[in-house]
Amino acid sequence: MKKPGLAAKIYLALALLFLYLPVVTVILYSFNASTARTPTVFTGFTLRAYEALFDDQRGFGEALKNSLIIAAWSVGLSTVLGTLGAVGQVRRRVKKNKLLNGLNGFMENITVLPVMLPEIILGVAFLLLFSAMGLKSGMGTLVIAHTTFCVPYVYLLVKSRLATLDEAVENAARDLGATPFQALRTVTLPLAAPAVLSGALMALAMSLDDFVISFFVSGAGSTTLPLKIYSSVRYGVSTQVNALCAVMLGAVFLLVGLSQAVLSRKK
Repeated sequence: MKKPGLAAKIYLALALLFLYLPVVTVILYSFNASTARTPTVFTGFTLRAYEALFDDQRGFGEALKNSLIIAAWSVGLSTVLGTLGAVGQVRRRVKKNKLLNGLNGFMENITVLPVMLPEIILGVAFLLLFSAMGLKSGMGTLVIAHTTFCVPYVYLLVKSRLATLDEAVENAARDLGATPFQALRTVTLPLAAPAVLSGALMALAMSLDDFVISFFVSGAGSTTLPLKIYSSVRYGVSTQVNALCAVMLGAVFLLVGLSQAVLSRKK
């Protein structure tokens, strides 16, 4: 195999620098001792931002708790709904019937529609729907909205995985006396587990990251972390925001490192 040349190495180095320089800058300025509203000059090293990160006066701790609760519910619900929907869509036997095939394709397009629509349209739609239904904006409406736009990510990943699996394996389980549910639980789901996990992680990232839809459907006492960060940075990026971003980046890198270690051990 031909080794990469100097130009390829320089290109890779510049690409990595472009990707990770903002991350390094955020982490570096989280230790800045400056008290300016938007500190741009590094005046000294301190851990003050980390010590005051979850101070009740700032409210980051409450917002983080709300985001984690909403993400846990939305990930759980969207994983179940998306997985079952993918199983039903892939394993449903449809004979050569144009009407049924057309309905099948229509239902699939409807399922993935929230991914293609702009978030601001979904946010306004959820706001109007919840208002018409008389639902008070809060944690419940946030869970419903987050679950809705997280389902397509799980559905698409699991459906792609199931489409590559040999259906004869499930048929063999059925021939050996397994019920449809037993075949699903002992054969289909274990084989599709990597896609289910990937979909759940994607849903978790989308839920924790969402701002636009949460802005429309949140209420009193249900402020999420993106909303809290936005309200904080409107008047300047404080070192507490940098520290919060550094902590979350550290958690992401830790999870990625653990997953790579587990995969390496299995190999």
